[in-house]
Amino acid sequence: MMRIDRASLLAAAAVMMLAAACGSPAENPERTVTIYVSTDRVFSEPVLREYEKRSGVRVNAVYDTEETKSTGLANRLIAEMNRPQGDVFWSNEPVRTLVLKSRGVLAAYRSTSANGIPDALVDPDGYWTGFSARIRVIAYNTRLVEPEEAPRSVFDLADPRWKGNAALADPRFGSTSFHVAALYAQVGDAKMDDFFRRLKANDVRVVDSNSTVRDLVVRGEVRVGLTDTDDVNVAVENGDPVAMVLPDREGLGVPVMPNMVSLVANAPHPDEGRALIDYLLSPDAERMLAESEAVQIPLHAGVPGPRNLPSIDSFRPMTLDYTKAAARVEEVTLRAAGLLGL
Repeated sequence: MMRIDRASLLAAAAVMMLAAACGSPAENPERTVTIYVSTDRVFSEPVLREYEKRSGVRVNAVYDTEETKSTGLANRLIAEMNRPQGDVFWSNEPVRTLVLKSRGVLAAYRSTSANGIPDALVDPDGYWTGFSARIRVIAYNTRLVEPEEAPRSVFDLADPRWKGNAALADPRFGSTSFHVAALYAQVGDAKMDDFFRRLKANDVRVVDSNSTVRDLVVRGEVRVGLTDTDDVNVAVENGDPVAMVLPDREGLGVPVMPNMVSLVANAPHPDEGRALIDYLLSPDAERMLAESEAVQIPLHAGVPGPRNLPSIDSFRPMTLDYTKAAARVEEVTLRAAGLLGL
């Protein structure tokens, strides 16, 4: 009987020693971080998987839908504000991030990885940092439109020669909402209201996403369309009959959209969130996005830019007060949608 008790005690001691060496589940939980991502999954997921391999931290990524890009996740973050479920927000455009800052949804974090990113794209208060930019472009079908005939300005899409042959994505969502808010902030209500009325009269096609705009142009169902560089580049790489114009190079400036990354206030895993932000702002992450079909423009000096796109120093970007654009984004995008009959 004594031998049984002794054996039991020895076995129990061995189990306790093993547990002490490995750590109990409560003491050594699997490290995780949750990120809400409005950048296309096909482009963002490889970057996040690479981070998992390097860090050993499991990344739970929540992606927005194609139709509600950035808007859907921003609304979710606001709804979860009292009990946050996410740690990091990776937005594919700036305006929604500034809305979240104004609502108190974000926490300040200044990453050392932001060193070298232009000051204009780093929040002085530390609530957001820009990285890897895209460009809003006019796509045209090369079988139907000669290069010299392609529109040179966004406002050319309201010209009667494009009647029934131009398309854009719903102005209430994604990068189109950013572009609309930027234009209202830059040129004023009167000119923009008139522009959307003329687009409506010109039978512009309003569709659910920028990729749909691209597809319509590729198929020749419309001749021109307003979309993003990443969408057009997919078609260019496929050998489709499409090319792009950087609009308003000689006027307002080309609309450039950086990604933005932020830490969520009261995040469940703040340390893991900060570490993931450090990685996303690194030259390595920007290099991956530049070399992918996303063809995003690095903001760190010295990181090679993407093929098929001009370098960022070869054109003049639109000068934009992001805070001013963000302050009215909901109002002006709904206003534009109404003028388009949506």
